[in-house]
Amino acid sequence: MRWTRWHAGRECRSMDTKPATHLRRVDPERNMARFYRLSMTPSLFGDTCVMREWGRIGGFGRIRIDIYENPEDAFAAHAAIAHAKRRRGYEDVIVDEQP
Repeated sequence: MRWTRWHAGRECRSMDTKPATHLRRVDPERNMARFYRLSMTPSLFGDTCVMREWGRIGGFGRIRIDIYENPEDAFAAHAAIAHAKRRRGYEDVIVDEQP
């Protein structure tokens, strides 16, 4: 997938994006039901944003946005965060994003 912005007839910065990573951790014995979602989007200023959303399944949760100057750093951060969450017991969730 590619994001491309057009402005005044010229192509601006483009970026390869990854689909969102959906993770969850459920432990009924500890009354734990958590979700974690990672996504990457371009910002309005040409930077790359890594957006993290987390919280209890069924709740609103929290959001944090980290901004990176180049997409390579954003991809590396995305991979490192996902790896750390998987080490802590989060599992991948298959999400059907079709309407």
